[in-house]
Amino acid sequence: MADDKKRDDFTIEMGDRNGNSFKPPSPGPRHTPAPTSSVAHNPIFPILSYCGSSILMTVTNKYVLSGLDFNLNFFLLCVQSVVCIAAIQTCKSLGIITYRDFNSDEAKKWFPISLLLIGMVYTGTKALQFLSIPVYTIFKNLTIILIAYGEVLWFGGSVTPMALFSFGLMVLSSVIAAWADIQHALQNYGHLSSEASARVSTLNAGYMWMLFNCFCHSTYVLGMRKRIKLTNFKDFDTMFYNNLLCIPILLVCSLFLENWSAENVTKNFPAAQRNNLIIAMIFSGLTTVFISYTSAWCVRVTSSTTYSMVGALNKLPIALSGLIFFEAPVTIPSVSAIFIGFVSGLVYAFAKVRQNAAKVATSFLPTSQPPMSASSQSTRDSFKS
Repeated sequence: MADDKKRDDFTIEMGDRNGNSFKPPSPGPRHTPAPTSSVAHNPIFPILSYCGSSILMTVTNKYVLSGLDFNLNFFLLCVQSVVCIAAIQTCKSLGIITYRDFNSDEAKKWFPISLLLIGMVYTGTKALQFLSIPVYTIFKNLTIILIAYGEVLWFGGSVTPMALFSFGLMVLSSVIAAWADIQHALQNYGHLSSEASARVSTLNAGYMWMLFNCFCHSTYVLGMRKRIKLTNFKDFDTMFYNNLLCIPILLVCSLFLENWSAENVTKNFPAAQRNNLIIAMIFSGLTTVFISYTSAWCVRVTSSTTYSMVGALNKLPIALSGLIFFEAPVTIPSVSAIFIGFVSGLVYAFAKVRQNAAKVATSFLPTSQPPMSASSQSTRDSFKS
């Protein structure tokens, strides 16, 4: 009985008792996945969005800072941080993005990075206030050199000959840009005039702030990379903690270090431009969210390699925006500096692509035979014989 029961359990009927052949069941309706959005997965749209966000942020900040008497830089940064927090919190409430809730222990670990961010952004606004957008963009390339050698010292990185060549081009473009700016000021105002000396002093102040910004920017990037390993933050986690922790510091610095007299407020926000300046300050805060989202979108849809190349190519339209919107001097040396800075970014991006490809090839294609145990070697020899 037990054997019969087992046979019954495993019997498969291939047809009925009248000898009709087996007919498989008719297939049910197949589920066809919904087509994905062509816009969300087309690489052209995230690339253009990222470039547009970068240009918007730079041009908007320059518009606010280019006022004749604007000196409330800490207040500008505080408004940008408040707008950014309000925007990402709204997106989180709507379920568009996710990030961690506030945690005091994580805030204590991240607080030094927020201080470095304040130094980086503040010195950047001061440099942008005194320099034109093309010169500012060219000098930002020098940050890449400091970050690269910081990675060599702190993270065991390496600098390839091609990267070293790109560094030389970056330095050359910065020297040409500075020389072109000074020569343009002297030719326009006269070599011995007080206006020329005042203009050269303004440019020198911009170069000093740009030097401070390069050091602050590289220190922030290297410190953030080291701290992220401890906190395991994602992009929006970093944005949330950076802006939230910066708000009280920026507010205190603005109240105690900046002039809030009625006369100075009127100088910073003249009646004819007050509404436009306020709108521009709020919009500049939104552009930080746009850049973070579009950069993540660009990496997700394309690749990190394409993203690095887009970052290099993006230097050119940002520099050109300064020539178009703010009447930066257009001379042969200034255009040459923009072109050399653009080429240096391309060379550096290509050097990083080759370096990463070499690392991948080394990890997947070993150049030496791995060690083999004695038992495995004897088994291999027996197959050979």
